[in-house]
Parts: sequence; C-alpha cells; structure tokens
Amino acid sequence: MTRIGLLSDTHGYLDERIAHHLRDCDEIWHAGDFGDARVVNELQALSPRFRGVYGNIDGSDVRATQPLVQDFEIEGLRVLMTHIGGYPGHYAPTARPLIAAARPGLFITGHSHILRVMPDKKLGLLHLNPGAAGRHGFHQVRTLLRFGIEAGKVVDLQAVELGKRGS
Repeated sequence: MTRIGLLSDTHGYLDERIAHHLRDCDEIWHAGDFGDARVVNELQALSPRFRGVYGNIDGSDVRATQPLVQDFEIEGLRVLMTHIGGYPGHYAPTARPLIAAARPGLFITGHSHILRVMPDKKLGLLHLNPGAAGRHGFHQVRTLLRFGIEAGKVVDLQAVELGKRGS
C-alpha cells in the first residue's frame, strides 16, 4: 500500500499542522494553487515522492516545475489530476476530453476550496477534491485528505480539518 497526502489551494501558506498530517505519507500530491515555489520546495522536502499541478494563481516560478495535468498509474490505479476540473455531473469543459482520453479510476481537482469525495458511477471513477489548506479564500475550514492506494483501490480515506481559515 502507498500512503498519500493530498492538498490543494495553499495560496502560499503552510503551517505545522499541514506538515504533521503529511509526515507519514509515502507521497504528497498538490492539486494546484501553491501560491509560490517556496510551498513546492517545502512539500517536496516532506516526502520521498511529490506530485503536483499548477493552478490558476500560480506564476511562472511554479509553472516552471509543475505541469497543468498529471496522468499516471500507481498501485494499479490510473490517476488524473488537474487544478480546474469540476466534479461528477459538472466537469469543466477542459477536463472532459482529459477524462475521456485517460479513463482514470481516480480524478483529482482543486480550485473550488470545497472538500468533495464523489463517485462517478457513469464513468467508473472516484473524484477527490481536498478543499483548501491555505488561508486565502471563502472556505471556513482548512482541509486536506489522506488515503492509501492498494491493488487499484483507494482505501482508508480520511478528511483532515486543519482549523479555521484565519487561524
């Protein structure tokens, strides 16, 4: 099993609570809107393996090291990650052809600042949005997700509340 820590929308903010919850992860994934390259570097230092995508607020410093889309396989599970992707029944127009081409079992997005875990039975995938781990935005509580991937399945999924947005 591979243990994953998934976060998004840090908007330049990392604190000890984030690092604490990601400490035992085999991989850390970030679904965009890092805020700056410092966040990328700090997250890379926390885990042996890091994967991310840039978001709409990320500048050239982040875009130089992070792609718009990640499409990969891990533990027998095809994963597609992009920042602006929507969710089942409401996928973004740019995400629809990506999903059709990749046919992932796991589709990860950020952008909305709303934590979502939704199966898409029609497409046979699980959609995850970890919400926002940063302090910037309209969300009330900062969140991230932790889970395992084993034999092509997401297991032991946990939503982690990091505290109020302003704290």
